Amino acid sequence: SKATVSVLNWRGLQATLLHPAIHIHTMPAREAVTASDLFLEDIENLALNPRVQKYATLRTTKEAQQAKTHWKRNIHPAGQTREGDWEDAKETTLGVKGAWDEARRCLKCADAPCQKSCPTSIDIKSFISAIANHNNYGAAQMILSDNPVGFSCGMICPVSNLCVGGCNLAASDAGAINISGLQDFAVSHFKQMNIPAVRNPELPPADQMHASYHTKVYCVGSGPAGLSCATFLARMGYDNVEILEKLPYAGGLSASEIPQYRLTDEAVQWEVEKVKEIGVKVTLNAEYGAGQYKTADLLKAGGAVFVGCGLPTPNVDAVFAGLTQGNGFYTSKDFLPKATASSKPSCACSTGGQRMQMNGKVLVLGAGDTAFDCCGSAFRCGAKRVIVCFRRSTADMRAVEEETILARNEKAEFLPYCQPKAVVRDPTTGKITGCVMYKMERDDDGNWFRDEDQTLTVKCDYIVSAFGSMLGHSLTDELAPYVDMKWGKVSVDEKMRTKTAGVFAGGDCVGSGLTVEAANDGKTAAWAIHEYLQAKHNPTVPVPKEAKLPKFHTEVDAIDISVDFCGMKFPNPFGLASAPPATTLPMIARGFEQGWGFAVTKTFSLDKDIVTNVAPRIVRGSTSGAHYGPHQGSFMNIELITEKTCAYWCSGIRQLKHDYPKHIVIASIMSAHNKEDWQELTKLAVESGADALELNLSCPHGMGEKGMGLACGQKPELVRDICGWVKEVCPIPFFAKMTPNITEICDIVQAALDGGATGVTAINTVSGLQHIKMDGAAWPRVGSSRLTTYGGVSGNAIRPMALKMVSSIANKFPNCPILATGGADSADSVIQFLYAGAAVVQASSSIQNQDFTIVQDWISGLKWHLYAQTRPDLIQWEKQIPPPDAGKALTTGVPPRFGKYLRNRHAETAAAKKAALEKGLVGRHADPQPAPAPTHRVPKVNDLIGKALPTIGSFKNLLGMAPHNQAVAAVNDDLCINCGKCMMTCNDTGYQAIRFDADTHQPFITDSCTGCTLCVSVCPVPDCITMVDRNAATRPEAPEYHPHRGIPLGQPQVPVGAKVKLAV
Repeated sequence: SKATVSVLNWRGLQATLLHPAIHIHTMPAREAVTASDLFLEDIENLALNPRVQKYATLRTTKEAQQAKTHWKRNIHPAGQTREGDWEDAKETTLGVKGAWDEARRCLKCADAPCQKSCPTSIDIKSFISAIANHNNYGAAQMILSDNPVGFSCGMICPVSNLCVGGCNLAASDAGAINISGLQDFAVSHFKQMNIPAVRNPELPPADQMHASYHTKVYCVGSGPAGLSCATFLARMGYDNVEILEKLPYAGGLSASEIPQYRLTDEAVQWEVEKVKEIGVKVTLNAEYGAGQYKTADLLKAGGAVFVGCGLPTPNVDAVFAGLTQGNGFYTSKDFLPKATASSKPSCACSTGGQRMQMNGKVLVLGAGDTAFDCCGSAFRCGAKRVIVCFRRSTADMRAVEEETILARNEKAEFLPYCQPKAVVRDPTTGKITGCVMYKMERDDDGNWFRDEDQTLTVKCDYIVSAFGSMLGHSLTDELAPYVDMKWGKVSVDEKMRTKTAGVFAGGDCVGSGLTVEAANDGKTAAWAIHEYLQAKHNPTVPVPKEAKLPKFHTEVDAIDISVDFCGMKFPNPFGLASAPPATTLPMIARGFEQGWGFAVTKTFSLDKDIVTNVAPRIVRGSTSGAHYGPHQGSFMNIELITEKTCAYWCSGIRQLKHDYPKHIVIASIMSAHNKEDWQELTKLAVESGADALELNLSCPHGMGEKGMGLACGQKPELVRDICGWVKEVCPIPFFAKMTPNITEICDIVQAALDGGATGVTAINTVSGLQHIKMDGAAWPRVGSSRLTTYGGVSGNAIRPMALKMVSSIANKFPNCPILATGGADSADSVIQFLYAGAAVVQASSSIQNQDFTIVQDWISGLKWHLYAQTRPDLIQWEKQIPPPDAGKALTTGVPPRFGKYLRNRHAETAAAKKAALEKGLVGRHADPQPAPAPTHRVPKVNDLIGKALPTIGSFKNLLGMAPHNQAVAAVNDDLCINCGKCMMTCNDTGYQAIRFDADTHQPFITDSCTGCTLCVSVCPVPDCITMVDRNAATRPEAPEYHPHRGIPLGQPQVPVGAKVKLAV
């Protein structure tokens, strides 16, 4: 090839050795070239680049079958290869990109059915919205506030029958949201933050609490019910709460019976630590009803007890009478603790470190969730085949689809319509060799019965019975005088009260078989215990009829996010813009109730300038593409200023300041270029009690034709006049609102400051034409004539413009106070505006996308950001995600995840797990570490203002860095999904610097890379491609960047068809 191609870097060289089809091209010596040579490109680089298809494609069916096999990704490892592999196997688990994409699909529905379908009533829509806004801390806080075992529930909740079953998106072709995956994602990232829980900060110190809060309360069992009850009691201020656990480890059935591949030991023990952090005592090896733990003694002392234990005694069919584990027979209560002890470090003490081992064929009896836990665990203990046998049809299985799908993927076998009749054993050893089954039939009324004329024998080596369980005799004997029993369960009322005052129960022992239901029982009982203890020991103080359970708190929540700005104290930097969210006074009041720190009223004028709006006028942005629902990229409006009178707003401002004295109210006013009008409006607004004024000099549509808004704001002399007139009569701060629809915004800012403005607001909406439909009419179109006009574009689409203008103003006028507006949609984006030089930020489009409550997400997100500045381990987190391992940015030689490569990965994993089993390494994990102590003080919001300005300037500041200080792209093969987007963008819009292997579809970046960063920008996997410094370590063959000029500098043009010798 005559194409000029640089030598591949070391990574490409390695790839060349692995893939002989890739050749190394060296730089040719100077030779005679023609103009046609200027159009030559590297054929190999372009071999797989998309091309327009001119003809229908023809290939044989055999070729298609081979290709299908080669590229197949949905290959699930069979159960018999899972021995020792207790890693996460859930289909719902999400990575960063998957979580962000899934969260952005959520509609945040009104009166959300998902929340109503959750037993613990987690605010699902809000925590998902927080994830979409990159606030994992806020999301986890919402989850744990209502469900102290929300981490466990995110992993194992049967959401298809709960929240997901009620998701409104299930009615659309998009399908329901993966709620459990998002919940797991949020809490797991919060766990990584290592931020301890703290006592409710709204409570008085413990020594100032009423004596009733020191009363002893026992929670029997450290499972979800006990942990939840103890947590909420501690949050309310009870400081003598003790959890009693009869096992040598905490966590209840979550720890002892739910396998590691579904619910990790780390998650369960982390939840136990959270309850300890707020003062709850957890006592192990403590059996209730024995020794000092007696119900009678506790009740005599005036305390209370919550029985939240499981059902430890299995139901065993008479067919299995006399069989033991030595024969190969296990109940789920025998088998699962042994299996989990093989993989969960906290449980290993119960087996002396001995690993549960099986081989051959295992018969699991039952069709509930427990049976399928036994099924998966049997494979991981070494079984080669697992048959799940049950009485009814597969359609009637009680297990949720999350369990059954996994079993099918692992090639478990299902045997419906069967009931055990007899066990077949080896006469010599007594070992189980099979099980004789009755066939089950169904009559016309739907009743199941066994047909004794039909039997079959199933050969097997082990039988695991999962036919349910009941309370043990010791606990039943202890509780018998205090509770009624029904069907082997404790009877309780709707508040989890038993027949004996002071004795409460919940969880498995009352029939709440789901983890989330048990957690809610504990939550319900906590409030009932509070009512009982206060009525008994503190009757003069009434307990509210409506439960007021404290939320989950950390030290982050105590951080002050107020802002000192122009002599005003803003509770936080988040405000309602002079836009649709501030249409009426009650709307502003509702915004304050939800947590917004300030509001700018809808712009009002003198009555002589009153307006009437047209319709339609606020439309979805065309920049959002095919996305519908929340998170629109933009809106466009042709709405004018308020339709309400000046008297309405002035009266309302006065009332708002009376009702919300700590909130800032800014009056937005507008007039034409008329001194008397401006000064009259100013006096009225000041007399109303407004804290400040905003002069609307920027409305881009409608008002300009009346000589107002944009008509004033585009001319420096008019802005200077207006600000001067207002200054003469205004004793409070006032801000000129800037239009972006101008060549140089700083000229207008200078005029405003010269006129006496306190500062500026930047920016108003950007003038635009949103959409032209295929019938040739624009949208929005008004009336039968279908007319439109240029309107104001708002939302995320204009944020880059707003950030540019805010930072330009702040750099040129360092002492100019700035209120920012234009595309704020999260705490992250608000922080960007603060870094760019603004002190407070207004919002509208984000509220149009969601509702007023998003401010709580922003508040917690900003507090987390300030807290992170105090800890070196968190300060580098971006979007509340830990930074990628720098050492993995150059990960190479890792095979892709499809076809033979994926099968090889599975085989290597299985071999590694088996080797780890032999060495006794399975199930080990690092002990939890205490939260690092902060090394810096918590900054104030004011400390963030302008932080980025020293790094923002003109392009000439960058020129001194070239050609040194260059960066190049690096691909992490282990994260790559082999889509080729990087190669395509590099070939068709970049520098043809990426090779793409035809067999593995792995990209290889050559030394021709110029560091343009296009590949990073289009890569669908976060952190898969990163930019690294160009130096001898990353580019040994080309450590410095030298542009390819095509024809060397100083050389003449090449004539068509002629050959010219280029000078060296």
